Amino acid sequence: MDFALNDEQKALKQTVHEFAENEIRPVSMELDEKGEFSWDVVRKAAKLELTYSGVPEEYGGPGLSMLDNTIVIEELGWGCVGVASAIALNQIAILPILQAGSEEQKKEYMARLTDPDNPHLCAFGLTEPEAGSDAASLKTRAVRDGDDYIINGNKCFITNGGVSDFYTIFTTIDPEQRYHGITAFIVEADTPGFSIGKIEHKMGMRASQTAELILEDVRVPAANILRGEGQGFYVAMETLDTSRPGVGAIGVGLARAALEEALAYSKQRVQFGRPICRQQAIGFMLADMATKVDYARLLCYRASWMLDEGIDAIKESSMAKFVGTDVAMEVCTDAVQIHGGYGYMKEYLVEKFFRDAKILQIVEGTNQIQRLVLSAQLIA
Repeated sequence: MDFALNDEQKALKQTVHEFAENEIRPVSMELDEKGEFSWDVVRKAAKLELTYSGVPEEYGGPGLSMLDNTIVIEELGWGCVGVASAIALNQIAILPILQAGSEEQKKEYMARLTDPDNPHLCAFGLTEPEAGSDAASLKTRAVRDGDDYIINGNKCFITNGGVSDFYTIFTTIDPEQRYHGITAFIVEADTPGFSIGKIEHKMGMRASQTAELILEDVRVPAANILRGEGQGFYVAMETLDTSRPGVGAIGVGLARAALEEALAYSKQRVQFGRPICRQQAIGFMLADMATKVDYARLLCYRASWMLDEGIDAIKESSMAKFVGTDVAMEVCTDAVQIHGGYGYMKEYLVEKFFRDAKILQIVEGTNQIQRLVLSAQLIA
């Protein structure tokens, strides 16, 4: 058991941290205020291969391991949750194709994503107005028509919706079959009948674009199915089981940033004749915050390492996700509290951090669903 990062991982961590510090942090408050997605930052991230860091070398990517990607994502989360989501959730959208796509699909779509001079994004289209945690109840329908399928339905809360080149869309070919009817398709953004609906105006994570997808008689070739009819639910679950440590890592990066702000403020804020960090009430809060950040990171590292080793990590991935994001909410709440009234003001980073933290407990499977997954694994 080795808790030390190797030299390559240390260099990777430093490189991404410098990117977050120099390219993300300076614009994060403005992007948050405007609720604006930044292609400029995404293009710079693509130059460093960050938008496709998990793509294997044979398909044009750097082929970073899950643990390496978790290290990357923590640093992006430290920079800005919105920007981190735009970059990291692109990686999540790549996973269904890498895990379930044919060789032809992988070559075609990875080639688009791995061009650093002309970066493209993709998106993961599972959630619907009536199908959130209960993915088997989705209503988007695919009907066979010769060598094609005709898709009709709506997707909501889709990260990178409207800025992506293509989408993995989860449909049902037969609602009566529930899980066994779900089928995943790769859908091009410029397909006739495919359009972008409402762009969401969010409380936090405002530097990423979240949109509604509308599909009206969208004709998709049968060749665009991932793995086969009725396999979509399993494709989605495999994707989420793999991606959850990364979502937890965004939370770890955010919590670390909040701790740093709270610690710096507590050292310079003087009350009762000494810095408030010297007051036991604040000192103990800081100690608890630091401990939470560390154990959340360790859970994310463990789950990522297990995935790299090919070890079943359903339980550990769920733990990493809900602990990492619960810790983000708890640490950001305490950071605001330590700042007192100033923490509620928009010119202080912790106000933004607090708003960003909440969504992490909801995206990629709510933290209640993570506990449901974990408990089912324990009982089985």
